[in-house]
Amino acid sequence: MKKICIVTGTRAEYGLLRWVMQEIKDSKRLELKIIATGMHLSPEFGLTYKDIQSDGFKINSKVEMLMSSDTPLGITKSISLGVSGFGEVFNRMKPDLLLILGDRYEVLSAAIAATIARIPIAHLHGGELTEGLIDDPIRHSITKMSHFHFVATEEYKKRVIQLGENPKKVFNLGGLGIDNIKKLNLLNKKEFEKSINFKLGDKNLLVTFHPVTLEKNTSKDQINELLSALEALSDTKVIFTMPNADTEGRALFKLINSYVANDKNSCVFTSMGQLRYLSCMRYVDAVVGNSSSGLIEAPSFRIGTVNIGDRQRGRIKAKSVIDCKPKKSEIIKAINKIYTPSFKKILHNIKNPYGSGGTSKRIVSILEKQSLNDLIKKKFYDIKT
Repeated sequence: MKKICIVTGTRAEYGLLRWVMQEIKDSKRLELKIIATGMHLSPEFGLTYKDIQSDGFKINSKVEMLMSSDTPLGITKSISLGVSGFGEVFNRMKPDLLLILGDRYEVLSAAIAATIARIPIAHLHGGELTEGLIDDPIRHSITKMSHFHFVATEEYKKRVIQLGENPKKVFNLGGLGIDNIKKLNLLNKKEFEKSINFKLGDKNLLVTFHPVTLEKNTSKDQINELLSALEALSDTKVIFTMPNADTEGRALFKLINSYVANDKNSCVFTSMGQLRYLSCMRYVDAVVGNSSSGLIEAPSFRIGTVNIGDRQRGRIKAKSVIDCKPKKSEIIKAINKIYTPSFKKILHNIKNPYGSGGTSKRIVSILEKQSLNDLIKKKFYDIKT
C-alpha cells in the first residue's frame, strides 16, 4: 500500500484537496496521511484545521511555521521554520509520495524538505500563471521538484512540459474546484442566510481581495479604491472573506473590518468554509476582487467575476471574467457591466475552461496505477524543434 502524504496550509487549499483526500481515504491501494500547517493552525485565521477534522479526516501531524509578522522577513522566517518542521515530520512519517497543490510558500517549504529527503512529489495545478504574485516563481520551482503533474488545462500541460518535464508524467485532468460544486449539497437561500446571520438583497456581491505580493506597498491603496467603489454602490449587499497570510495581509484585515463596522449592508468572515462559500456563489451576482475562485469556480455558477489588478494576470479566464484596473472608477464600471442585458446573455451560455468535475477520482486512479520506483533521478525533457 502506497503511503500518500498531503500538505495543506490554507482554507482554500483544503477546499480544493478535500475530495482527493476522500478518494485516497476510500482507496484500497493508497494510505492517506495529512499534515496541517500555516493558516490552519492560527487563531487569527480561524483555526481551520478543525474543519478538516469535522469532515471526518485524521490530521497525522501539524507543522507550526506561521510567524506573527507578514513582512518579507517574517515570511522568509516562516519558510525556514517550515523546511525544518517538514523535514522532521517526513523523517518520522516516511511517506512514499508527497501530494501538494499550488504555489504558496508553505507548500514550497514542504517541497524543499521532500526533495532533500528523496520523497517523490505529485504537484496539482502547475503550469499556471499569476504574474502579479511571488507565487508564480514558487509554483514553477515546485514543478521542477515534482515527478507527477496534474494540471487543469491543455495550455498548462504544455507549459509544464516546456519547463522540461516528461510528457508521460503530465496529466490534464481539469480544475479541482469543480468537484466541490458537484459533490457538496449546497445550502438553499434561507439556510445560507441563517448560516451567516445576514439577509441578502436585490443585488449581492462576494468580495475577496488578497495582497499583490510582487508589488511594493500597493495593497493598501488598492483595497481603499475597492472599498470606495463599493461604498458608492446603492442597494447592494456585500459579503467579504478575508485575505490569506501574505505580505501586507494584516493591513487589509484592518481596513475591511473598519469598513464593515460602519456599513450595515456588509458582513465579513475570516473563513466561511467551502459549503458556505460555494453556497454564497450560488446567490450573488458576481465575485469581486482578485481571488482564483473567481476564475476557476465562479464560471460554473454562471455568475460574473470582476477581476481587479494584476494578481491573476496570465491565468486562463472564461468570458464571464471582467478585468479592470485597481481604480474606483474602473471597478464601478466593471460592476455595473455585470447587470447589463448583454453581459447576462454571455453568462447564460458560459463554459468553464477548467472542466466539469471528476478530477479527484482521476488523480487517485493514476496514483493507484503509477509505479513510484526510479522517480528521483529525473531527466530534463527537451522539446524538439
